[in-house]
Amino acid sequence: MSPHPDLTQEQAHIDRAYARIEEMRQRLIERRDEVIASGEGGTHQFREERDVIVRSSLLRLEQLNVGDEALCFGRIDQIAGDRFYIGRLAIADADQEPLIVDWRAPIAEPFYRATGRHPMGLTRRRHFIAEGRTIIGIEDEILDLDHLPENTALAGEGALLVALERSRTGTMRDIVATIQGEQDEIIRAPMAGVLVVQGGPGTGKTAVALHRAAYLLYTHRFPLERQGVLVVGPNPLFLRYIQHVLPSLGETGVHLSTVAGLYPGAARTRRPEAADVARVKGDVRMAKVIARAVHDRQRPLRRDAAIPFGAYTLRLTAAASAEVVNQAKRRPGTHNARRSYVETLVVRRLHEQYENLLGRAARVGLRVPRAGDGDDPQTRNQRPDDDEGVNLEEFTEDVLAVRELTDGLDRMWPILTPEELLHDLFGAPALVDLAARKHLSDHERALLVRPRSASFDEIPWTIADVPLLDETLVHLGPRRRRAGDPDVIRSFGHVVVDEAQDLTPMQLRMLSRRSLGGSMTVVGDIGQATGPFSPSSWSDVLVHLPSRKPSRLVELSVNYRTPSEIMDVAARVLAAAAPELVPPSSVRSTGVQPTIHRVDDPSQVAARALAEAATLSEEVQGTVAVICPPSLSGDLGAALEDDINLDAPVSIIEVGSVKGLEFDAVIVVEPGLIANESRQGLKALYVSLTRATKRLTMVASRPLPAVLGL
Repeated sequence: MSPHPDLTQEQAHIDRAYARIEEMRQRLIERRDEVIASGEGGTHQFREERDVIVRSSLLRLEQLNVGDEALCFGRIDQIAGDRFYIGRLAIADADQEPLIVDWRAPIAEPFYRATGRHPMGLTRRRHFIAEGRTIIGIEDEILDLDHLPENTALAGEGALLVALERSRTGTMRDIVATIQGEQDEIIRAPMAGVLVVQGGPGTGKTAVALHRAAYLLYTHRFPLERQGVLVVGPNPLFLRYIQHVLPSLGETGVHLSTVAGLYPGAARTRRPEAADVARVKGDVRMAKVIARAVHDRQRPLRRDAAIPFGAYTLRLTAAASAEVVNQAKRRPGTHNARRSYVETLVVRRLHEQYENLLGRAARVGLRVPRAGDGDDPQTRNQRPDDDEGVNLEEFTEDVLAVRELTDGLDRMWPILTPEELLHDLFGAPALVDLAARKHLSDHERALLVRPRSASFDEIPWTIADVPLLDETLVHLGPRRRRAGDPDVIRSFGHVVVDEAQDLTPMQLRMLSRRSLGGSMTVVGDIGQATGPFSPSSWSDVLVHLPSRKPSRLVELSVNYRTPSEIMDVAARVLAAAAPELVPPSSVRSTGVQPTIHRVDDPSQVAARALAEAATLSEEVQGTVAVICPPSLSGDLGAALEDDINLDAPVSIIEVGSVKGLEFDAVIVVEPGLIANESRQGLKALYVSLTRATKRLTMVASRPLPAVLGL
C-alpha cells in the first residue's frame, strides 16, 4: 500500500510543532534559572513574585514534557477554508499562530462529534496513525460531499481499529486520539450535578471519566485548580493502572485515591472482613448508629463530684452536670469542639461557688489561703479586697488542673478520636445495644461486637471500618482545632468515582462529603456489581450522593475492547446474572473463538493454566492474565493486590482484583469455582470473561457453568 500523498507535508508540520515545544521549554528553563539566580533577598512582594514565576515555570515545563507520546493526532478542514490540527496541548508559533489546538478547546469538538449527517461545518476529518513522533499512516473521512476536494478518497475507521489492535501494557493509555461521538458527548457534559455513566465491559467508561476530568480542568481552570479534582478507584492496583492517563493529557495535579485512602491517618491494617459483618457496616443505618454512639458519650454525672480546691471542696452536682450537658447538646458544632463550652459552663458554676465560699469566710473573719497562693509567708494569707472578686481566668487555669474535675468532665463530655469511639463501641456489647437497638436486629448488633485490643496499634481495622471512622469524624471533629488548621475532611471541586456499583452506602456517603458543590462523575456497570450491596439500578446509588443539582444518567453502548467471539459467551452469563441489562455491542471480531482446556486431575489445573499462559504470551506478544477463584490463588502463586506487577508478561490475579483491567489474553481458571465462591458469582464470572482484547482461554477440571453454553 502506497503512503498517503500528504504524509511528508503533515510530518513536517508535526516536526515544526515539536521544535516549537523544545524552544518554549528552553526559554522557560532560562527564565526559571534567571529568577532563581536573583537570590533570596528583596522585598516581600519581590519574593512572592519570584516564587510565582518559578512555580508557573515548573508547571508549564511539566505540561510540555510530552516525551514520546504522539503530540498531534488529527486535523479538521472547515467549509470556510480554515484548517486546524488537534493535539494534546495548544502550541503556537512565534507569531502566536496556532500550530496545534488543544483537544479540549471548543473548536476541536467537531473532530470527535461530526458525522456525515451532521458535519458541523467540516469538509474533512483527518486521523494520524503515529508511532511516537512519526506519522506512519493517514486516514481521511469526508464529511461534506458538496465540498469534496479533488483526488480525495473515502476512508473508514482505520485509526480507531489500529489503536484497538495494539498490544496492551501494564498501564492504561489515553484515548484522546480516538474518542468517539457518544464518549465525547459525556466528556464535554456540563459540570454541575452528578453525572452517572453506565457502561458495559470495554465501553471505555474509565477512560471517558478521566478525559472528562481533564476537560473540566481545561474548561473550568480557575475554580478547579484551587478546589482540586479527585479520582477514586476500587483498589491500589487499579490506580497504578490508570495513573499515567491524566499526566499524558497535561494534567498532573489530580488526586488519585481509593475510598479507604481518603480517611486521614487511615489504619494500615487491612484484615479481611467477614461478608455478613461487612454488609452490616456498609448499611446506611450505621450512620444513625454512629450518631447515637456519639450522643451516648454526652452524659451527666451519675453522682455528685467533690473537687478539692485550696482549703475548700467544690461540688459539681449530678443535676448541674445534666443541665450543662443539655445546654451543650443544643449548641451547634462538633462533639470535640463543644467540650470547651462544657468546660466554660462548669467552671463558671464552680467559680461562683468559690466566690461565695470566700465571701462567707470573709464575713466571719476567717483568713483562708486561696488555691494557687505561693509559699511566701508574707503573701500566703493576703487576699484582695472583696469587691475585686476572684480572677476568672486564673481560677479557670487552676481548677482545670484538678484531676477530680477533669475526670468528671471526661465522663460528661470526653475528647475522643474516631478510633477511640469505635474501639470502645465495638468492644462493649452494652454500648452497641445502647446505640443500635432501634436500628439493627439482635443478630446484626452481635456481628459488630469484637474483642477489645490491648493497644490502638493492635486494633484489627478493616476496609469496612474506614467509612465508619470517617462518619464518626464528622460528628467528633478533630481533638484540638487551631486557627489556620486545614479541614480534616478535604473536599474537591469535582469528584470522579470508578466502579461505583460496588460501593456500600456508607462509602458513598464518605465520597459525597468530598464533593464541594455536588459535582461528580460516577461510572460503573450494574452488570458487574459484585460488592456486598448489588444495586438493581443507579437510583440505589444516587440516593446517597449529593442532590443539590439534578442528576443525569447516560449510557455507553459500544464495546471497543472485547471481540464479538468472546462477548457472545459473556453475554449468555450476563443474561442469567442480570437479565434486565443489554450487553454492549462489540465493534470488532478476531475470528478466534474462546478455547477450553479440560484437566482430569484437579491438582494439575494450576500447572496447566501457567503453561497455557506462557504459550499465549508468546503468541499474542502482549500481556496475559491468569484469573483464578480465591481458593486457587495460593496454588497459582497469585500476588497480593498491592504486589501485582501489571508490566509483567503474565499476571496471576484473584478474580476480586481484576475489575477495570484489560489484557491481550486471559486465562480463566475453574469458571465453576468463580461462579460458586465469589460474591455475586455469575457477575464475577462475567467480569473475568470480558478482560481480554484478543484471546480467551478457560482451564477447568470441574464442570463449567451451564450458562456458558459451551
